[in-house]
Amino acid sequence: MLILSISRLLASVLPLGVIAAAQTPHNLPLDDATKTFLQGLSPEKQADILRVFGKALAGQVPASPDVIEAQELIWSYGRSPSVYPTPQGKGLGNWSRAYEQASALVSQMTMDEKVSVASGQTTKSNGCNGMIPGVPRLGFPGICVNDGPSGLHGVEAVNGYAAGVTVAAGWNKELALARGRHMGLEAKRRGVNSLLGPTVGPLGRTVLGGRNWESFSADPYLCGVMGAQTVSGIQEHVIATAKHFIANEQETNRNPSYFSLGNASVTSNLDDRTMHELYLWPFQNLVKAGVGAVMCSYNRINGSHGCQNSYTQNGLLKTELAFQGFVITDSGALHSGISSANAGTDVTTPFNEMWGGNLSKAIANGTMEESRLDDMVTWIVASWFKYADFEPGTGLPVDVSKPHKVVSSISPESRKTIFQGAVEGIVLVKNYNNTLPLKKPKILSLFGYDANVPQKNNPEGPYTKWDLGFQSVNITDGEVLGLTIGIGQLPGAAHLGTLITGGGSASITPTYINSPYSAFQQRAMQDGTYLYWDFESQDPVYANSASDACIVFINEFGTEGSDRTTLADPWSDQLVKNVAAKCPNTIVSIHNAGIRLVDQWIDHPNVTAVLLAHLPGQDSGNSLVEIIYGNQSPSGRLPYTVAKNESDYGELLMPVTADNASNYYTSANFTEGVYIDYRRFDAFNITPRYEFGFGLSYTTFEYSGLHLTLTSEGANAPVLPPPAPVTEG
Repeated sequence: MLILSISRLLASVLPLGVIAAAQTPHNLPLDDATKTFLQGLSPEKQADILRVFGKALAGQVPASPDVIEAQELIWSYGRSPSVYPTPQGKGLGNWSRAYEQASALVSQMTMDEKVSVASGQTTKSNGCNGMIPGVPRLGFPGICVNDGPSGLHGVEAVNGYAAGVTVAAGWNKELALARGRHMGLEAKRRGVNSLLGPTVGPLGRTVLGGRNWESFSADPYLCGVMGAQTVSGIQEHVIATAKHFIANEQETNRNPSYFSLGNASVTSNLDDRTMHELYLWPFQNLVKAGVGAVMCSYNRINGSHGCQNSYTQNGLLKTELAFQGFVITDSGALHSGISSANAGTDVTTPFNEMWGGNLSKAIANGTMEESRLDDMVTWIVASWFKYADFEPGTGLPVDVSKPHKVVSSISPESRKTIFQGAVEGIVLVKNYNNTLPLKKPKILSLFGYDANVPQKNNPEGPYTKWDLGFQSVNITDGEVLGLTIGIGQLPGAAHLGTLITGGGSASITPTYINSPYSAFQQRAMQDGTYLYWDFESQDPVYANSASDACIVFINEFGTEGSDRTTLADPWSDQLVKNVAAKCPNTIVSIHNAGIRLVDQWIDHPNVTAVLLAHLPGQDSGNSLVEIIYGNQSPSGRLPYTVAKNESDYGELLMPVTADNASNYYTSANFTEGVYIDYRRFDAFNITPRYEFGFGLSYTTFEYSGLHLTLTSEGANAPVLPPPAPVTEG
C-alpha cells in the first residue's frame, strides 16, 4: 500500500490554506482509491475529515462519533465497488417451482408480515439459535436456524461428527456426502429447518486462524468439492448455509471491540484475481450444488462490511454466481440498516434492532423500494419451499437442566459414517522401520493429557452456548466472554482430555466420547497386553525401555473468537522429548485443529511414528486403535502444508492487528495474492516438512515411465486477462 504523509496528501487534493490547518506528523497509508475518493469531495468536506482524523492520530482528541465517522470515510468508502440494485431472484433451473410457490405466498403478505419475516429474531421458546418468524395465517411456520457445520450444536441426543479439516484429510467425497446427509437428518428430526454450515470461509490464509478447522482446506478446489458434497447431503433434509462470505480469514478484530477507541472490524483488502481464484471458488461450488442460504461475515471486504457490501453480495454472489437462496447475517454482523438491505442482505438474525419497523419507514420515505422487501422475503420463502421440512420435528429443549422430554435423533446407520470419517482423517506422517501397525505388544505405555476422557461433558458457566466445545480446555468465564467479541486468547493445548472438536458455535456435544485410553484398554484386554499409563506428568517415570511401545497423546486447540498463538505447544513438545529420551519406540498421536509443527522432536531417533489425527468427533479412541493396530491402512492425506519453522509462512502466519498508523483500524492486505499455503512454498522455493497431500500408508508402491510433453500452445499461452466488470452468471 502506498504510504503518504498527511501534508503530502493534502498538497495533492486541498488548497494551501486548508493544508496548514490539518497538518500532522503522523503518516497515513492511503492507496490510489482512497485519494480518488477524497478528490471527489468538496474542499470543505476534505478538510473536515482530515482535520478530525489527523488530530485523532496525534492523540489530541478522544474517540467520538466525529472521529469514528472520519475513520469510516477515510478507510472504508470508495474502495469496494458499488453494485446496485440487488438482482431479483429468478427461480433459475430447478428453483423455478419453489419461486412460483414463494411468489404466490409473499403476494398475500401484508407489509408488517414481510418486515417480520426479514427481521429475524432470537428466541427462547423453542431452543433454536435464531428464528425467521413465520406467517401462521398463510401456513408459513418460519425457519428455525441452528449451528453448526459439524452437526447440531448445543443439542442433546445427537451425534458429534468429525470437523471439516478431518473430512478434507480423508479426501473421500462419498463420505463427505454421507456425513452431510446424517447431519441434515438429525436437524430435521429436531425441528431445525436450516443448519448453519458448512464452513468454507476461512479458507486458511492466516495459518494461526482460530476457525480454520471448521473449514476443509487451504486449497480452494478441495475445499469447494468437500463443501459441495456436504451441502448436497444436508439438503436432502434441511436448508444448508454456506459461511462466512467472504475473505473472512482471521478472528482477531473480527468485530468492533474497543468501542471507546473507535476501532472497526478488520478489512480484508484483496484484488480481483485473488478474490475469484481463491476465496470465491469454494462458494461457487456450493452455489452450483444448490445451497439454500449464504451467511455474510463479520469482517469488511475492501473497506465495506460483509453484510453491507454490494459488490460481494449483489455483484459476485447474486449476479456472477446466480445464487438463488437467501443471504443471512452472522450473529450481530449487521452494522447498518437500509444500506445492508439494499446491498443484498435478505434476513438478519438473531438481532433485528436495525431493521424491523425501520424497513417500513424506509419504504414510506423512498429510501428503499418495496420491491426489494418483496424480493428479500421471496428468497427466504423459496428456500423453505425447496429444502425445509414441513414437519415440526421433536423440538429443541430450551433448558436441558430442567425436566423435559428426551428424544434421540440418531439413526443407527450414522455410526459407520462417524467412525469411518474419524479413521480416514488420520494422516500418518512418520513410520520409521514399519513401527506401525502394532502387533500385540506385551507392554504398552500411554502418556499425555489427550488420552483421557474430559471430566465434564461441558464446562459450567453463564455462556452456555459458547462453553460448548471447551470440554478439554481450562477456561474461565471471563475468557469465554472475551472470545464472544473476538478479543480472547487461549493456550495452544487443551489439557483436560481428548480433543474431539474446536470451540465456539461449530463445536459438538455428542452423547458420548470414546477416549483413546478406553479404546486402547479394550484392545489390551483383548490381546493380553499389560498397560502402564500416566496422563498428568510431563516427565513420566513409566517411560522406559521395558515397554514395547510408548504412545504420547497430545493436541492443539483452536476456537472461534480467538486466533491461535503458536503452531506448537512447548509443554507438549517437552513431554514428547522426555518420553522419547527414555523409550526407544515412541509413537506420537496429535489431535490438531489445523497445522501443527513437529520439528522440535520429529528427527529424534526414538520417535518412530507420528499421526496427525485432526478433530475426530466422538470416536476419538476407536479411530486411533483402528489405524495403529492395522485394522485399516491409513489413507489420510494432508489438506495443508506443514512447515519446518513458523517463519516459513512469512506474513501469513499471524493475524493482522491494529497499528498506530491506522488508529485501531485493522487492515489485512492480501498482497500475497493467490500464494497461500503450498502455492507460497512453491513460489518461494521453501522446503516444507510435509507437503500438501502428503500421507503414508502400510503399503508400498512406485511410479515409473512417466513423461510430459510441452506443446507449443502451452509455451505461448496468453497472459491473464485484466479485471472485468460484474457479469451475470
